[in-house]
Amino acid sequence: MNISDLVQSGWRLIAPHAAEPATNEARGHLEMVPLRSFRARPPWQGPQGNELEYQPLYESARPRSKPRMGLLFQRFFQISFIIPLLLVITVIVAGLMMMGESITAESHLRLSTVTGYFLQDEPATDPDTFDYVASNFGLISRSYGSDAEFDPDGSRTQWERFEYQINKLNAESGPETSYRLLYLGRHGEGYHNVAERRYGTEAWDCYWSLLDGDENGTWVDARLTPVGIAQAETAHRAWETQIENKIPFPQSYYVSPLNRCLATASITFRGLTMPHTEPFRPVVKELLRETIGLHTCDSRSSKTAILAEYPDYIIEDGFAEEDPLYDSKLRESDTARDARLRDLLQDIFTHDENTFISLTAHSGAITSILQVTGHRRFALATGAVIPVLVKIERVRGPLPKMHIDPPTTAPICKN
Repeated sequence: MNISDLVQSGWRLIAPHAAEPATNEARGHLEMVPLRSFRARPPWQGPQGNELEYQPLYESARPRSKPRMGLLFQRFFQISFIIPLLLVITVIVAGLMMMGESITAESHLRLSTVTGYFLQDEPATDPDTFDYVASNFGLISRSYGSDAEFDPDGSRTQWERFEYQINKLNAESGPETSYRLLYLGRHGEGYHNVAERRYGTEAWDCYWSLLDGDENGTWVDARLTPVGIAQAETAHRAWETQIENKIPFPQSYYVSPLNRCLATASITFRGLTMPHTEPFRPVVKELLRETIGLHTCDSRSSKTAILAEYPDYIIEDGFAEEDPLYDSKLRESDTARDARLRDLLQDIFTHDENTFISLTAHSGAITSILQVTGHRRFALATGAVIPVLVKIERVRGPLPKMHIDPPTTAPICKN
């Protein structure tokens, strides 16, 4: 094979530069180097003048310049750069993991009553003779640690100074602690209350409460009597008086779904010169109801019926059309009711950040609220109101288990 054949097959002839000494070794030591490209070329016609250039062999071995992207990768993976980068990534990932743990970690609210602000907190106060209307809702006349900065000249009302004190407690507490004031109101007298007095508690529990009513009327989802309506009107006037005394307005309103509470809340709060009362739109909470089961007075009406009578009321999400809790054969135990009302407070305090909250409910429900917040037992007359200052602390861990007694059947009548 001659030189022409080699060139046509893709090789080229490299020889020393003409400027270099043409030694015998240089002239007689030709190398065949493969071409970088295999593009088709016309047949070689031999050297044309100075067209054939001889180059030293080392010229073909000079390193090619590296692509720009390769240099970037090389710099990226240098130790002086990668170690700080890994440290930053580690810190970010650790922070995200801690945030995730904080968000997903199980926790609950620990509730306790803060005493010393209301007469109902004091063991010496007799529930049977206490008059919430005449006693400023029970607010104790006393000084507070915040009086010096808020009321140095003594011109503020007791309620104004109390409100400032509570807001100061919240401002100075950590993010896991808060203080809330509950205005707990019991419904006015219902037809079931009249029937129980008529027949006596024993006969009521074993027989009459299981019926829909008697010749005097019905007590299924019992309504207010004229006396009950008057008691709710008394509560309305009591609120008017306390508004003049600068009582902190409720910022949220919750009400039991039973008719006697729906009516009591409406009569008590509609028309007051307070926020959220025109229109009055309380939230109807299923768990705020009276002890569940057996007694027909403690069954509720349908969702449709409630909204037909109180179209402005807000029904909580998940509220069933028909009563899902009432059982005509079994009655909820007191401890089960305590657990239910504790769950209700956990729900309200978790989703409602307001400080002053009104709940219109029942004797049994309020008894359980006092129980699970550590308040002394304090029985309310129909239509009465009790304020309770609650300290709320978010703590790690699941909600402590409570001993819950099983439900009971109706007692056997002795006569």
